[in-house]
Amino acid sequence: MSQWLDDFLWTYQTLIASLGINGLLALSMYVVLSIGQLSLGQAAFMGVGAYTSALLTLKWGVPLPLALCGAMCVPALMALVIGKPTLRLSGVYLALATIGLGEMVRIALLNLDITGSALGLSSIPTFSPLIGLSVIYGALVAALIFAMLIVRSHIGRAMEALREDEAAAAIMGININYAKMSALVISSMLAGLAGALNAHMTSFIGPNDYGFDAAVTILSYALLGGIASPFASVAGAFILTLLPEVLRPLHDVRTIVNGLIIVIAVLYMPRGLVTWRPKRYSEEG
Repeated sequence: MSQWLDDFLWTYQTLIASLGINGLLALSMYVVLSIGQLSLGQAAFMGVGAYTSALLTLKWGVPLPLALCGAMCVPALMALVIGKPTLRLSGVYLALATIGLGEMVRIALLNLDITGSALGLSSIPTFSPLIGLSVIYGALVAALIFAMLIVRSHIGRAMEALREDEAAAAIMGININYAKMSALVISSMLAGLAGALNAHMTSFIGPNDYGFDAAVTILSYALLGGIASPFASVAGAFILTLLPEVLRPLHDVRTIVNGLIIVIAVLYMPRGLVTWRPKRYSEEG
């Protein structure tokens, strides 16, 4: 049994890890979309988290658990700094501003000596396969439980009101600025953690891993699954992560088929593949 498990993990370790990491990224996007904010800064936060954890362990020998905490705290501080000016924007303007943030982070990573410049960082300390996967899925389950508790509470009702009509939400007494800032900070922490976990599973990171393409990919997870519940966005991440593997026999046309499936899903299922919405505590009984 042990030999079978070792062989299975050796073969599918990267795919299994990617499912969990992408699930965390989908949740980071869900958090901001759930209050009606189109932020595309998750790739930048992911990169900051990845490089923070990698540098802490490579350069200063910080234990992995502390490095993972640092990978959440540094993006959170970054979100606090940029939150006030950017969250005055909304819609496509916020998306453009956060895309600009992502490009600034990528260019900085490309030009700083401490980050390895264009070569990136290699030989990053890694988890053993079983421990690494346990940490990834433990973090994903904890994040899902926390998100579900929030969604089912009165805070979830406030989030929905803010997403539907910001002006009406303000009249109802919802602190809009606090809600937006909280969502951005939580989103940055989840993305930073995902980046750090990815760095310590692959042992190599490069600045081009966190550019515009990554930002769009993370957005597609939430759009495909939907934002009816946290599980919906995670489901979208799982589907899009598994799709290339399922379509592997198609070789050259695999990317075309992958894109076609996404376009059809968005056109004909605008609310996403998963439309189930969890009941709130006030709706039960």
